[in-house]
Amino acid sequence: MNKNIMRRSLIYVVGVFFMSLGISFSIYADLGVSPVSSLSYAVTLVTGISVGTITVFTHFFYIGVQVLITRVLDIKDAAIQLAIAFLFGFFIDASLFLVQLVLPAPTNLAIQWLYLIISLFLIAMGLTGYTNVNFTLMPYDELTNVISKHVHMTYGHARIVGDVSNVLLALAIGFIFLGSLGSIGIGTVVAAVSVGRISNWLMKLIKKYNLPLI
Repeated sequence: MNKNIMRRSLIYVVGVFFMSLGISFSIYADLGVSPVSSLSYAVTLVTGISVGTITVFTHFFYIGVQVLITRVLDIKDAAIQLAIAFLFGFFIDASLFLVQLVLPAPTNLAIQWLYLIISLFLIAMGLTGYTNVNFTLMPYDELTNVISKHVHMTYGHARIVGDVSNVLLALAIGFIFLGSLGSIGIGTVVAAVSVGRISNWLMKLIKKYNLPLI
């Protein structure tokens, strides 16, 4: 394995970890998680099963939706996506355990918002690295690509469709089983409008200062 592949692989794995850490901060903030994790965390709130484990199962669902849209099942590609999903799920559970162990509980709104803001930057940093090394993406992100290509819409619009669908499913689970918003809150809205903007800002900085992302 040459040095370039090793460096890109490291950036990829670190990016996935940063995203998982950001999700853990948003869960701990308890203001609502990002749209990407809203469905997984809603199921966790109902079942008590760890959010990392549920994340893996929801990614099976996202692959299934890909197959329904494309009517093609690429076993190799699906296996790679699931391997990444398992890594992502493990990182979420491990980072959430560490965050809850090390950091003080968010006993007031100031701390909650601090954790939420940290989560936004961590997710954006992870997303920026993970999506720019030209490796296979996780099922949720690959689903966005599939929607974009097969429904003939821009990637941004496809992302909105995916995020809104995820949030609606999470809301339905929350109302039906918990009688509340569940995993959805003001933090969900803030993440929806902020993470992409922060990621774009980071990419501009990387290009401006010629930083070696890949």
